Amino acid sequence: MQSSQLKQIVQGIPKAELHLHIEGSFEPELMFEIAKRNNIALDYDSIESLKKAYKFNNLQEFLDIYYIGAQVLIHEQDFFDLTWAYLTKVHSQNVVHVEIFFDPQTHTDRGIGFDVVINGIYKALEKAKRELNISFKLIMSYLRHLSEEEAFKTLESSLPFKHWIDGVGLDSSEVGNPPSKFVNVFKASAKHGYKLVAHAGEEGPVDYIWEALDLLNVVRIDHGNRCLDDAVLVQRLVEENIGLTLCPLSNLELKVIQKIEEHPVAKMLSKGILATIHSDDPAYFGGYMNENYYETAKALNLNTDQLMQLAINAFEASWLNSEAKEKYIAEVKDYFNSLN
Repeated sequence: MQSSQLKQIVQGIPKAELHLHIEGSFEPELMFEIAKRNNIALDYDSIESLKKAYKFNNLQEFLDIYYIGAQVLIHEQDFFDLTWAYLTKVHSQNVVHVEIFFDPQTHTDRGIGFDVVINGIYKALEKAKRELNISFKLIMSYLRHLSEEEAFKTLESSLPFKHWIDGVGLDSSEVGNPPSKFVNVFKASAKHGYKLVAHAGEEGPVDYIWEALDLLNVVRIDHGNRCLDDAVLVQRLVEENIGLTLCPLSNLELKVIQKIEEHPVAKMLSKGILATIHSDDPAYFGGYMNENYYETAKALNLNTDQLMQLAINAFEASWLNSEAKEKYIAEVKDYFNSLN
């Protein structure tokens, strides 16, 4: 398939994004604009020098700069602008449904009110629903490098807004911070009606995926690359139809894989795993949804059937109701049929 033809096909696919950290969509231009508005001096003298710093060897190096960027977000308007910029970008890429993560502790730990953060994000999501026809779910993440006690404080802070929050997740530095560290807060979150997901098996071992499933009772695994190390786990993922939200360009940038051709998504599809593709932190990793689809399809030589399966899988793994899922999946099938 020609590159231009593949790009065109990818652009037209109706897509769902299920693995996106809103703070990770912070483009350098917007970061400078908000820093200026809030009279905050960044450690970089230009947009270009900041972009050069967006080169990482591992997850921790990325997180270090991710947290520096987040420091400029202070007011509700800042969180609104950040979220709205992401939503208009993905709208241009035919993303029709998003389930986005936000990291309240990144902000509350520096004295920003939980209400300030969520009001800005939620207002942008509501506007996108009205004006761009993008449906959404909102997922609050606990930072795993902090204590479970800290996570409990975040859970408490979230309760006045629980009608806006659909679920909780677990992210940040994976190695040395296993899912088992957060068993109690996940149990408590479920009691409040939150759905459960967790990052596992990105840099951490396959055991972390088992822990996320058995100890945290998650309904979806974020990343999950390492699942192929364990045939019994693969069988379970298939039997229970547990979605994996994979992020190919993120994996490449953070050296989870050395080159995109090594990405396991095609192998996962062939085994019947509910594998899906997303952007993770697109401002930092060189691509939003279309770039992730395109680069992966090109490197792995994916055919239109595989591309269609990836798009369908994302709606299947989403938290949409069955009627909305069916509607979107029918749109995906109609689109691919129209290509023949």
